[in-house]
Amino acid sequence: MDNSKIGFIGLGNVGGKLAGSLLRHGLDLTVRDLNAELEAGFVRRGARRAASPAELARSADIVITCLPSPAASAAVLEAPDGILSALRPGQVWLEMSTTDAAEITRLAALVEARGGLAMDCPVSGGCHRAETGNISIFAGGSRAAFDRVLPVLQILGRRILHTGALGSASKLKVVTNYLCTVHLAALAEALTVCKVAGLDMNTAYEAIRISSGNSFVHETESQVILNGSRDISFTMDLVIKDVGLFDALAQSLDVPLELSPLILNIFKDGQRRYGPRELSPNIIRRLEEACGVKVLGEGFPALMVDDEPEAPGYEVLPHARAQRAGGGSPA
Repeated sequence: MDNSKIGFIGLGNVGGKLAGSLLRHGLDLTVRDLNAELEAGFVRRGARRAASPAELARSADIVITCLPSPAASAAVLEAPDGILSALRPGQVWLEMSTTDAAEITRLAALVEARGGLAMDCPVSGGCHRAETGNISIFAGGSRAAFDRVLPVLQILGRRILHTGALGSASKLKVVTNYLCTVHLAALAEALTVCKVAGLDMNTAYEAIRISSGNSFVHETESQVILNGSRDISFTMDLVIKDVGLFDALAQSLDVPLELSPLILNIFKDGQRRYGPRELSPNIIRRLEEACGVKVLGEGFPALMVDDEPEAPGYEVLPHARAQRAGGGSPA
């Protein structure tokens, strides 16, 4: 077991589950969140509470942030009572938020100027996998920093990919979130067409699942759509933030995208109709209302469940390197 003292800021839908994994594995944990009830829940389970980010940083070897926006991360680091005001040489800052690559690079430079190490380590796979320690982690930063924090990452996640230079993980995370959102919008259309065509929705789900139309999003989010809960603990404002980061990255590189602006407009319309905190799979409501139907099946779960047994995490090698190392495809 890793003996590092961990400070964790941001106990929301994803962060709370990641911090829960650290606590479940017996790590020394101090937490901080603007929601006192969330903090109290962790204190009852054995964590300590810090009154400020600076107080948390003074008690930790590794400081982790998992926050809803780049602005929130900047505030936690740069405020008068922020992390930077108490950072010691040799400490590590792990940014596990979905954020802007330029912003993580800027903040990392401030950490490194004080003798600390910084890595961007966003996660992918959904809250249900964050809760069981089976989520995937992208880790951007120096190899030395990666090797130092790998034991902690192996507790937090199942598959850990060192993506290279600082900022690379954040770029890859917004790419994968963009793809997830495209799949969700396409599935909303496909499932609605199946419903209007009079197809049995349970049969339609299985047909997609066993075919070339299948995807991770279908096997997870389609289930809560067909249940009617539409609950994946992810909201339309967060979709717009994440796809907006992807779109901004593409624009900065002069890549003439066509789908990305369309997806952004679809979810901005959903936000106008249903509110920023509406669950993202309920983007299908736009089509349900237009067609006068309710897209539901029978026997689907209200929440996504991770049925993969928890196991220690491991480093995933990029494809060609994995073949050279072991003669086969990466795990």
